[in-house]
Amino acid sequence: MSEDYPDWFKRRRRYPFFRGWFFEDVDQMFREMEKMMEEEFKTFSSRVPKDYVRERKLPDGRTVRELGPFVYGYSVKIGPDGKPEVREFGNVKPSRFGRPRVKEEREPLVDIIETDGEVHIIAELPGVEKNDIKLHGTGDTLTISVDTPQRKYYKEITLPAKVNVKEAKTEYKNGVLEVTLPKIKEEKKPKGEPISL
Repeated sequence: MSEDYPDWFKRRRRYPFFRGWFFEDVDQMFREMEKMMEEEFKTFSSRVPKDYVRERKLPDGRTVRELGPFVYGYSVKIGPDGKPEVREFGNVKPSRFGRPRVKEEREPLVDIIETDGEVHIIAELPGVEKNDIKLHGTGDTLTISVDTPQRKYYKEITLPAKVNVKEAKTEYKNGVLEVTLPKIKEEKKPKGEPISL
């Protein structure tokens, strides 16, 4: 069990503070932490899509490698059933093994508002032009995508009700896309009649 501890911790247990080992232990601890962080950064940067790696020249002539932008966030709202709804956005996704995955496309922040007759979708797409946005809808999904050299967005949304895509209305202003989809009215099933035997 004791072999699981780092060297600085083993020495710390053997030698008390007053013998002067404390500062050497702290230095060793920081060196090991730095080494671990460098290894994690190398692993992370090896999995970054090529579009997120850039090199820039500094005024003194040195070249600096830059990664990013990396975006991760979430929004929380209370749904109609009283339960919280959590929606993630960005291009960084947590993985099952603790190391984040970086996607080429950024997932925009999306809000879905359902009324009696319509479904409203509001999506934040900063930095793109209206003609760069591609929308594709079915009766129960809406896909938003942007693919430009500067920005890539992708989000497939499952709608809370069946909608009529042909009558969709859209508006894009100041980086915010609004899509209004009228709901398809469900025909009431005829009431059954009793059958006598």
